[in-house]
Amino acid sequence: MDRRAAAVQIATGAAVLAGLPSMASADGAKSAQTAFRARGIYGQRIASLEGAVKAGDFSAVAAEKNAFILYNSGAIKDKAKKAAAIKGTNAIFAAIRSKDAGALKSAYGSYTTANDISNVVVDMSTGQGYSNDYDYKTRTPMGAIYVR
Repeated sequence: MDRRAAAVQIATGAAVLAGLPSMASADGAKSAQTAFRARGIYGQRIASLEGAVKAGDFSAVAAEKNAFILYNSGAIKDKAKKAAAIKGTNAIFAAIRSKDAGALKSAYGSYTTANDISNVVVDMSTGQGYSNDYDYKTRTPMGAIYVR
């Protein structure tokens, strides 16, 4: 094997290796199940802020900033709806920065209404909250199981 043949083989191998990352395509948070999971986990974290918003507790809402970010990126697949949700999130955090409780209530209310976010209450008399450890409700308040 001469130098030219070795260089060609190395270049071919490098081209193949460079193409491998593009062939591995995971859908991330774009499948229906992962969007449902993100909606369940982060939507409940956002819904649980209702009391803090009514009380004007800016630090409690600011502490859950990641829930808004993860909800917007994982639960919403449509680009127009995602852009509107990001705009709503920005309005919420603009109200927090300006310490305006009225604007915070308004922005939070419009965000939760537009994204259909509400608290889910599990009634243990009619069923259980989850059925296995892979369910997104497992380690959340929705994951109540009646044990005798």
